[in-house]
Formats: sequence, structure tokens, C-alpha cells
Amino acid sequence: MTGVRGFFHPKTATGRSSLVPSPPWYYSGDLITVEYRTDPARVAELLPQPLELADEDPGAVALIWADWQSCSGSREELLDPVRSQYKECFAVVRCKYRGTTYSRCVYIWVDKDFAIARGFHQGYPKKLGSIHMTRPHPYGPAPRIERGAAFGATLAAADRRLAEAVVTLREPTEHNGFVNGHPMAHHRWLPSIEKGKGLALDELIETGAASFEGGQPWAADAELRLFDAPTEELARLEVRELIGAYYRQVGVCWDGGTLLETGTSGAE
Repeated sequence: MTGVRGFFHPKTATGRSSLVPSPPWYYSGDLITVEYRTDPARVAELLPQPLELADEDPGAVALIWADWQSCSGSREELLDPVRSQYKECFAVVRCKYRGTTYSRCVYIWVDKDFAIARGFHQGYPKKLGSIHMTRPHPYGPAPRIERGAAFGATLAAADRRLAEAVVTLREPTEHNGFVNGHPMAHHRWLPSIEKGKGLALDELIETGAASFEGGQPWAADAELRLFDAPTEELARLEVRELIGAYYRQVGVCWDGGTLLETGTSGAE
């Protein structure tokens, strides 16, 4: 009897229908990052065991918009753009595990199903959303990547706007912020099919880029607003103080992670 194939559902005789191909996965994208400080208690409530608040600047948050083109090793998706292009917006905090500082994505919205599937594999808590960003262009009215250029970014989900930002480029800088500058500490969770049996999958993993390249980062001035919604809690990470903002174009390869421990999160 022939088995079924495919990295992700649906699995078929050929594997061609799989929602996502096997890693490695490659990404080229434009990033808008706004960093700010919130109440550290609001960060702590999002950290399951055994994670703790970071020692330095525990209330720091990065809200990041990204306009991606992604593909598998064959690169075939780049010539079928509906399979490669998507946008996302995600909130990152920092945390500590056994004395080491990690970044952690606590909220994330994307606008394509294949991005949601990849995220579940990687431990990103992805949901469907509507994400828009101003794109740079060297001609016409679109902003160039230069001093004074202004970029807008918006996030909505379930017909409610959750966040909006305007960043204005100020000067080249050496980095793209500090909150999202560590390996990621994520959980992979899956409830048991039997009631009352808890989690069938409960893994704390470390993950990050297998390779990275990036263009010149730009520091920017920013305006940022968050909005409450019936089924979203991003606004609980309220903006108390803006730290900085950045614009950068990057290329990333992702090719797996490392299991840190299992069965300790206490998640329900």
C-alpha cells in the first residue's frame, strides 16, 4: 500500500497539495519596527513557565510590520507570486530562560494560509489579519529610502483596526532595534484529542535564522496607536513610552530549531 506524503496537511500520494513545503524556507522583505515600553506586568502575563522577564528593560516591546516574498529551496514560488507574497505584523518581547535572554513573539497576524501553517510549525501564534505598509519606490510619489521619507503601516483583524503607525526616516544606523535581536523562545502546543488530557504537544523550542543578510538600517521617528477589539489583546501592551523606530530590507533563511524541554509550560 502506498503511503501519503507532504510536509503539512493535506497529505496525498504525491505530496503536491501540502500547504507548505519542507524547510529550508527563504524570505526577502521590508521591515518597519517600532519599539516602545509597556507595563512589565503585561509582558509577564504572556510568559508561560519556565520563562521569566528579561533582566534589562523587561517592558520593552517591538511591533514589527513585514512585507515578504518567501519560497522553498526550489525558488518556484517566486514565479507564482500568490504562493510567495504575504504581509504580517507581530509583537515581540524579551524573556529569560536559564539565564539566557531570548526574544519571543507573543502576537502575530498574517494574510495568507501558508504563513499560518509555517507559523504553527515554528511556534508562532499566528492568526489571520489585514496588514498594509507603504512601499518604497525610486520613481513617482512613493517614498525613497532616504532622510525624511514617511511610511505608514496598519493592522486589522476581524474588521477591527488593531494598530497603526507612521515612521519617518531620520538617519542611517547600525542596528534594527534590540527587542527582536535574540534567538526566539517559542512554545509548540497541541491539545489532546481526548477531553481532560491536557496537551498532546508541549515543547519549548529555540529557533532563529540559519542565515541572514540585510541592507542599511535606518533610524526613524514614529507615531504609534493601538486599539482594543473584542477578540484581540494587543492593546493590553499599552504604549507608555516610545523607544525608537527602524526601517530595513532583509533576507533570511529558516531551517529548523532546537528542542529545549517538554511538558513544563502549564498551559491549558
